[in-house]
Amino acid sequence: MSSLPQQIPSTFTRMVGCKYPIIAGPMFLVSDVDLVVATSETGGVGGMPSLNWRTTEEFRTAVQAVKKRTQKPFAVNLIVNQSNPRQEADLEVCVQEKVPMIITSLGNPKTVIQAMHQVGGKIFCDVTDLKYAEKVEGLGADGVIAVSSGAGGHAGPISPFVLIPYLKKHLKIPIVAAGGISTGEQIAAAMTLGASAVQMGTRFIASTEAHVEENYKNAILKSDPEDIMLTKKISGTNLAVIKTPYIEKLGTELGIVEANLLKNPKLKKYVKMARIWIGSQKLKNAILGPTYKEVWSAGQGVGLIEDISSVKEIMNRLVHEYVTAMERNKEMLQALSHTGP
Repeated sequence: MSSLPQQIPSTFTRMVGCKYPIIAGPMFLVSDVDLVVATSETGGVGGMPSLNWRTTEEFRTAVQAVKKRTQKPFAVNLIVNQSNPRQEADLEVCVQEKVPMIITSLGNPKTVIQAMHQVGGKIFCDVTDLKYAEKVEGLGADGVIAVSSGAGGHAGPISPFVLIPYLKKHLKIPIVAAGGISTGEQIAAAMTLGASAVQMGTRFIASTEAHVEENYKNAILKSDPEDIMLTKKISGTNLAVIKTPYIEKLGTELGIVEANLLKNPKLKKYVKMARIWIGSQKLKNAILGPTYKEVWSAGQGVGLIEDISSVKEIMNRLVHEYVTAMERNKEMLQALSHTGP
């Protein structure tokens, strides 16, 4: 492998202060201190959900542990809707600890943007369409995470080949591409379309630093894009998971009673919270220990993952593949310039 560039400059890397425009996406119970630190130390940005810790104080301890082990930028994911009773307390930790970057999901990020900007934090918001992207830009977000089809977790409905240039056409803030990305060639494609960084989740589950059930990692290696299916039975909305016998038995659609309750304005909040809690317990049991109730979230990028490597090895490979792809594009342009009329 040829020598790697010291950095891949982009609007994102300059804004956040990292070497490479790669975020290890914040993943439920997967993204712990070790994975975050390993990603940030190798030039990317490690991300972690605040709700990966049972209490706000445990979350504070985790943030302090990350800061003790790396001086590089990292990110915290905050759920900013009513289903998260800890959002105010966890935000206060992020403010007090001056977390460098926040990724918001599922709600209005106004309070987060105002609070974190006072301590120099950057806020990127998960978006799946233009309407919400324009809203968060108007609120002062520093960038958006364009979650497209093919993503793990709660995937968006729009192809990245449409969503990224569509957002780029209408927004002034940086766009991070998310959804099915597992290789450096895909990073090059996303950057060509107008993204200034990418967010990758599934690729980092298949890493030595990810402290998850080995069967989960092996399932990623064995799965193809066709093995990723969407189910509402975990969180109430479509969640991308690996097809397993248990998922097939569980089904993909909510029952009639629960679906109707979710339409009730007075009950919707509580029904959704109950569904999320039940689903999170299923995910937790499958992620952390062997169980026949196999519920593993992953994106369509599983088809491009063939090994379990260290985060450093993964990052080096991604950067090498990116550089190779960009050099190939350069050669193609040079060939075109020498083609006669």
